[in-house]
Amino acid sequence: MEDIVILGDGIAGLTAAIYNARANMNPLVVTGPESGGQLTYTTDVENFPGFPDGVQGPELIQRSREQAKKFGARYKSGLVEDMKKEDEIITLVFESGEEVKTRAVIIATGASARWLGLENEEKYQGNGVSTCATCDGFFYKDKDVIVVGGGDSAMEESIFLTKFASSVTVIHRRDELRASEIMQDRFFDKDKTDIVWDTEVIKYHGENGIEAVTLRNNETGEEWKKEIDGVFLAIGHDPNTSFAEGLVDLDKKGYVEVDGRGRTNVEGVFGAGDVHDVLYRQAVTAAGTGCRAALEAERYVNELDH
Repeated sequence: MEDIVILGDGIAGLTAAIYNARANMNPLVVTGPESGGQLTYTTDVENFPGFPDGVQGPELIQRSREQAKKFGARYKSGLVEDMKKEDEIITLVFESGEEVKTRAVIIATGASARWLGLENEEKYQGNGVSTCATCDGFFYKDKDVIVVGGGDSAMEESIFLTKFASSVTVIHRRDELRASEIMQDRFFDKDKTDIVWDTEVIKYHGENGIEAVTLRNNETGEEWKKEIDGVFLAIGHDPNTSFAEGLVDLDKKGYVEVDGRGRTNVEGVFGAGDVHDVLYRQAVTAAGTGCRAALEAERYVNELDH
């Protein structure tokens, strides 16, 4: 029987692990198929406190993992497919059929950014292709970038990128945007912005990073090559919460619903990081919610003991 199981080893889950481990809770951290979370796709992280010269995303994750382990956190790889609760015991059912019983669970499984699924896309992740303008926009000063998408997120990303890039071109597969009118107005009001309609990115080019993309017009079938310095994907995220359906309250998009203390509707189950944060999606805010969930989970377990 575990006291606390933390699902996910991104920065939210590892922050929770550090706090729970230092409190002698000996947490079990379950690493899923995307071990390390979104930071593993990020190169330079320059907005996380304590690193004046920046830090590589994978390095930040590895150092956090070692820090939690130093205080007693344990790690287990596997994919949780179902979660049940009876009385005060929560049962986690793994894909392998194995079951782990615990008194508290912190869901920090994150939200996976949607990618285009192009050939060699993994090669360019964090090396010219990004899913977070606020994370990586700074590195594209005076450069030409494209944003793929057509909703509010695409407009927000594009507007933010105009602070750095010399030009921002939206590539949209339809002939009209899904974004709200106010976001469209703000986008078109910028001098650096442009949009290419009815078009998709079908190929990446570049030896050591993105140098160009091949575009295809969906109406005419015409293909052409466009030289650019970076690609920002704003086509949405999918929260990794299917295992919690039917037990934990999720919003209409599948994100975990929590209160101001990180508690879900199920006693003993807490949420942290991008699995519930649809607004900020930053490493530092994920770490903060990981801390909050850890403190609340520790308090919950201690109350059970008394």
